[in-house]
Amino acid sequence: MAVDSASHNGATPPPTDAEGATLRRGTLGVADIAFFVISAAAPLTVMAGTSPIALGAGGVGAPVGYALAGATLALFAVGFTTMARHVRNGGGFYAFITRGLGRPAGFGAATVALLAYNGMQIGVYGLLATATQEALQAFWGVHVPWPLIALVGVVVIWYLGYRSITFGAKVLGVLLVAETGILLLLAGGVLLQGGADGLTLDSFTPEAVLVPGTGAVLAFAFAAFTGFESTAIYRREARNPRRTIPRATYIAVAFLGVFYAFTIWIIIQAYGSDRILQAAAEDPAGLFFTATTHYVGSWATGLMHLFIVTSIVASQLAFHNAINRYGLAMAEEGVLPAALGRVHPRHRSPYVAGVVQSVLAVLVIVGFAVAGADPYTQLLLWMNTPGILGLMALQVLTAVAVLLYFRRIRHQEGALRTKVAPLLAAVLMCGALWLVISKIDSLTGADFGTNAVLVLIVPATFTAGLLLARRLRRTRPAVYAGFAADPDEERAEPAAPGPAGAPPEEAAARG
Repeated sequence: MAVDSASHNGATPPPTDAEGATLRRGTLGVADIAFFVISAAAPLTVMAGTSPIALGAGGVGAPVGYALAGATLALFAVGFTTMARHVRNGGGFYAFITRGLGRPAGFGAATVALLAYNGMQIGVYGLLATATQEALQAFWGVHVPWPLIALVGVVVIWYLGYRSITFGAKVLGVLLVAETGILLLLAGGVLLQGGADGLTLDSFTPEAVLVPGTGAVLAFAFAAFTGFESTAIYRREARNPRRTIPRATYIAVAFLGVFYAFTIWIIIQAYGSDRILQAAAEDPAGLFFTATTHYVGSWATGLMHLFIVTSIVASQLAFHNAINRYGLAMAEEGVLPAALGRVHPRHRSPYVAGVVQSVLAVLVIVGFAVAGADPYTQLLLWMNTPGILGLMALQVLTAVAVLLYFRRIRHQEGALRTKVAPLLAAVLMCGALWLVISKIDSLTGADFGTNAVLVLIVPATFTAGLLLARRLRRTRPAVYAGFAADPDEERAEPAAPGPAGAPPEEAAARG
């Protein structure tokens, strides 16, 4: 893992003033970036929190649903990482979409990304509050109001994001090992004791998978792979990004897909295929805790309560860092206020963007608290749902953008990477997005009107981005022309793209 030193790999000392400071380049390795992606997904929280609901909806075939979601995203990663070798902008999905679908779509994608990441990050403070309340009650019998816990969480996340990116990577590495370790400990206990009725492969039979509830499982499964584009966002801070980003992406997707499927199979074995559905229905919140107490011991259950809290903190930090780098990239391009582009001279973090994001989180938390809202069913679910839908929509647009981008430039990439994989990924991701929307009531537990608003926020935000693009094209053409440009590109309107085989420079984002 990279060390937090300005002299690493011969790097020059940081500037003495924030005006000239930049992100610390060449410090993040494959493991560091993979930690950010995996931590954003919060594996322990997903498994203990939502997989029991997925089990109840889809039955013992649920592990296959998570494996299929992982396979689909791995297919998406083929085109995504191939295009990442050609696009050096730090804007993640919106830079890719701009290159493939044009600047208006890129502006729409950027506004959706800001909505999605802030929604995911701020909403999870509700989950952090409820999980911490449960842990404090379990350990010491103390009740603390949820708004206080959430606000303390904002301060902690702000500080961790304020520090250097390598410091954050180290923190995430420790927390990720802890949360995956406790689940592997449970798995070891189940495997050694042979489960409830002996180990079986019932979950992988056609009879278990081909059931109506599999659609609901897939909805939960795709929602569990959040934070996917973090690999591209950290391009400027990565060591050898042409290799680091693809490797980190594949490692993260493979780990999450295998780990999710394996862990759900383990919990099925812990209760037995014939009893797991009843157990998940009767006590979904306690499903993993009860199994851990039985197969490992009450001491491990206590650790699981603690590590769920740290799992959420890790997820919060990963999203906070991603949001800050989005703000930095858009500020440098003149779309957002220039102050958001300021980088701390010592820690090399986008600290102003971090302060603004934290203040926004405080305002939202206080607003929900004053309204008497529930931290889980309202703050978490109402904020997270547009975030999940927004990120999935961006994945669909990115898969299409990969197809169109490689049709217009001269390249030496194979057809599998530039045509077949992106096309299949676009089709499958469209299906996944439809599944999530069709099962939205399972994710939110809300009424039709609330769900309609949560779904429609995403296209409304995209439309706002289109209007912003139109306004900037008329009033600030230089900013419009330089949107999503690579660092060394001229900020001017590029020539119209020629036929397939045109040079890459001519395939820059279109207006």
